[in-house]
This record gives sequence, C-alpha cells and structure tokens, in this order.
Amino acid sequence: MSGERPTLPPVRLHSDAELAREALASPLFARAARLARWAGPATRVGAGGELVDEQLPEAAEHLGLAADEDGAAEASEAWRIAVDTGLVDVTDAEEGGEGEADGTVTAGENLALLTSGSPQDVLAIWLDAFEAVFADATAPVLDDLSGLVGEDGRVDFDSLDWDPDAEAEFLEGVLGNLYLLTVTEGAAEGPVPLPALAASMIVPEDMGEPTDDVLEQVSDAMMRLDDQFRVLEPVGLVTYQPVDEALMAEEGSEPEPPVDDEDVSRYGMVGLTPLGLYGIRVRMLEAGIDAPAVGDLADKGAEALLDGIAYFPEASAGAETEQWLARREPAAAARELLAAARGVDRGAPLRRLRSQQALSLVGPEAEDAVREVLDDPELGGLARVWLAESGASDVPPPPESMIFWLAIDTIAAQLDADGEPAELRDLVAGLTGRHSGFFDAAWRVDHPATADVLEAMGRLHPDKKAAKEARKAAFKARSRSVS
Repeated sequence: MSGERPTLPPVRLHSDAELAREALASPLFARAARLARWAGPATRVGAGGELVDEQLPEAAEHLGLAADEDGAAEASEAWRIAVDTGLVDVTDAEEGGEGEADGTVTAGENLALLTSGSPQDVLAIWLDAFEAVFADATAPVLDDLSGLVGEDGRVDFDSLDWDPDAEAEFLEGVLGNLYLLTVTEGAAEGPVPLPALAASMIVPEDMGEPTDDVLEQVSDAMMRLDDQFRVLEPVGLVTYQPVDEALMAEEGSEPEPPVDDEDVSRYGMVGLTPLGLYGIRVRMLEAGIDAPAVGDLADKGAEALLDGIAYFPEASAGAETEQWLARREPAAAARELLAAARGVDRGAPLRRLRSQQALSLVGPEAEDAVREVLDDPELGGLARVWLAESGASDVPPPPESMIFWLAIDTIAAQLDADGEPAELRDLVAGLTGRHSGFFDAAWRVDHPATADVLEAMGRLHPDKKAAKEARKAAFKARSRSVS
C-alpha cells in the first residue's frame, strides 16, 4: 500500500548535539543551571520551594542581573526552572507559622547530566523547562489581585475569566501554525508577522473581507501572543521582535492593523529556532500528530522508504533518500529499491516513480541492477528511461506495449502525487501528440489504473476532440475490466 499523506511536511532537524548546545545556551535554561551550581545548604527557600525574598538579590547578582525588581523576578523565574527540571532538589520544606520554611537544597540528579550526560539527556531536561515555560505563558496575568484574594489568603481562580484548557489549546494551535509555516517548502523564509499568525487562528479560511468584530478578535489575539512570546523566547523556543509600544495610542489600548507591508514588522515578528522546531515536534508526536523528520526512514527497508517519501516535497524526499543510501552499498541499494517498486496495488505507480528518482541518486553503480529488470513487465520501461537518462549504451528499444504501460503508470503516479496540476495537462497533450491513435491502444493496457488515467486525461486534455476520445477509451477500459 502507498504511504498515507503525512499531516505535516517533514522537518529537517539539527543534530542532537547541536540542539543540546542550543539548549544549554538558551538564557533561561543557562541561568537555571548557574543557580543550581550556586545553591547550597545555606540557600533559603519558601514552603513551595521558591527562593525567599532575602535570597533574590544575591541570586540576581550571581546571574549578573540588575539589582532591581526585574532582576529579582528573572532570578526567581530561573530558580523555579531549576527546581522544575530537577537541577536542584528541595526537601523537607515544611511551612512555619510565618509562611517560611526550613527547606534543604541539594544538587539534583539532572545537574550532573548537563555536563556528563548525552545530548539526549540534555534535551530531555530542556523539554521539562519548555513545559514549565509553556504553562507560564498560558497562565492568567495577575497584575491586580484586589478582589481575588479570599479571607484564607488564597487567590480565587474560579472568579477569573480564564479557561486553562482553552488557553493551552490556543497557544498549541499558534505554535502548530508557526511550525507548519516553518517546515513547508516554498513558504516565506524568516520570521512571521504577528498579525498574520493571529489571523491564522481567528479568520475563517473562506472569509473574504474580515468584519470589524473579527479584526477586533485578531487584535486581542495579537496582544495575548505578544505577552506569550515574550515568555517563550528566553527558553530558546523562538526569536521574537515585540510589538512596538509606540503604536499604542494610549496605555491599555490595542494597535490598529498594519497599513502596508513596510510597517508590519512593528507589529511583532516571530520565528521558531531550530531548538523550537525540535520542541514543538516532540509535543506534536506526544499528542499523536504525524510530524515526520528527515532521517526517520534511514534504517528502514526500501518499501518503507518509498512509501514514506511518497508525498514528501521534492527536496525533502531527496534528502531522506540520500540518508537512506548513505548506509547501504550502492548496487545492493539499487536492487532493493527495484524490488520494492513492484506491485499492482494503488500506491505502486508512485512507488515506482520514487524508485526511479532514488536510483538517479545512486549513480552509475546502479546500472547492472537496472539492466537485470529490462524484461520485467512492470520495471522494464522504468529501466530503459533510467539507462537513457544516464547516458548508457546498448539500451534495447521497448516494445509498444511497454511504452503504453509506462505512460499509464507514469500518469497514475503523477495523479497520486500532485492531483491534476497544469504541468500534467502539458504532459497529457504532448503524449497524445507524439503517438497517433494513443487512445485506441491505451484502453487495452493491462494496468489497474488504466480507466482512472484515461478519465483524468479526458478532464485534462486541452483539445475537446481528444478529451472526448479519452472518455470513450476510459469507458472501454472499464467495460473490459468488468468482463
């Protein structure tokens, strides 16, 4: 069977070693590691494991942060990441009468892994940091707690207009869209304008001119995302250029949509880092989403390769095939590819097309293996095309039946891969122009896709008379298969 179309295009990831280095260099994660090495038995923490206020100036100074509220807040955040990722352990933190604690701080097991562990160990710890920061990004902003604190001193979250599941789902969707824009070949390279990203979550695809209500929702989403990306950037997930505060007409107001492309960057620009691509893909896989990566098929058999790259974009299919070939001896790889290309199932034509493309990457070492299938009814035409394109000599001419079989097989593969693009229309017109009486012979071809291909040719052919002949031929082919 042909491989199912993946939900997302394949991503080209950096090596684990490169990603681990990026993780260790991300500002928040690096600060968490530094605080974990700085901490010791004298470090004082509260009942929740947080640094007590008296410790924050020293922690901020150790990190080279400003001796003000912002520095203290950044130090507190880095400490919490150190606790959440197991870089430090806080034990026996029992709350006292004044809300203080006698917690004991020791180095966590994960701290040593940052220097002695594998790149995979480092990335696993970083993923925990990403998880904690993601939770922060979707938490409500509590600038004013008046009216929210009960008599017991606890915040009444139920009174907030905040749905944690909805908030998490929204940010997951935004990051998913950003991931798709990043990995799709042909998409604009570089950071994505924040208005476009917000609109991708709000504006329906079939909507023409957005209504004022929809534009207001987009503006609200931009402001939410501006806050959230500011939180996500320090962990190394994204690069972010925030919304220009000068665009605000007054404090607390929202920016108007950009007038033209020249000022769109002032409304925020965001891009996923290589580490961010890795992190988002891990979350997608854990959620059951098919998010392939180039290199996933390198250790699998040829049939898995051909099925797996069936719907990959050209560049990604080539990169995946190159990694697969790099682990095999050329002649043996060629024979394995040809064997996997056989079949009469629905996916076989596209498998043969991908096999031919893969053989072009093998080079001249594939010639002997290709010549071995010259008489094969399914592979003989493919073999002759490959040999001719490779400049080989003594290529035997194909019998007429093989020419027509290969034509049906090739169009079937193109229809499966790309639908009915304009390029296929040109192929159909050229093919029938070179072979007079094409349809009289084509309907007799013993190929499972003959009738479907002829029907498609009837839709695609620019000449009305030829299109009618194609439809008649398709009817004959179906009648022949039934009888």
